[in-house]
Amino acid sequence: MRVAYWLMKSEPEEFSIDALKKVKREPWTGVRNYQARNFMWQQMQPGDGVLFYHSNCPVPGVVGLAEVMGEPLPDPTQFDPLSDYFDSKSDPDKPRWWMRHVGFKRKFKQVVSLDRLRGEAGALGEFALLNRGNRLSILPVSEAQWTHVLSLAEDS
Repeated sequence: MRVAYWLMKSEPEEFSIDALKKVKREPWTGVRNYQARNFMWQQMQPGDGVLFYHSNCPVPGVVGLAEVMGEPLPDPTQFDPLSDYFDSKSDPDKPRWWMRHVGFKRKFKQVVSLDRLRGEAGALGEFALLNRGNRLSILPVSEAQWTHVLSLAEDS
């Protein structure tokens, strides 16, 4: 069985690792970038690992682990005129935006901060998160990067 790894960003004010822990499983909706959408729609598979990343907060960083669950589904927020993610050009017969469910695995004892990850740039290699100007909310992660971030979490 093929397992891939991903980093998924969420602002903790919007949806945190603690919120995921509480609900156990959550639809990952509201992605409105085509490249991130394609990762969810075409590349993610059930069982793939997720580094859960808190962004736009005092200490951004990886805060825990999650897992991709289920097949891709049309993102219902695209059809809801009351949603911040409404897309008037999206057609229910040909959805433009997709989502996946994400399940809680565990919360780290300490945040593996963005600053710490930057300090590990040599060991992490071409880690998309560290590329200047990269604002994607979903990023692929290599197995070596996954293993290294987990080792940093254990060191904390």
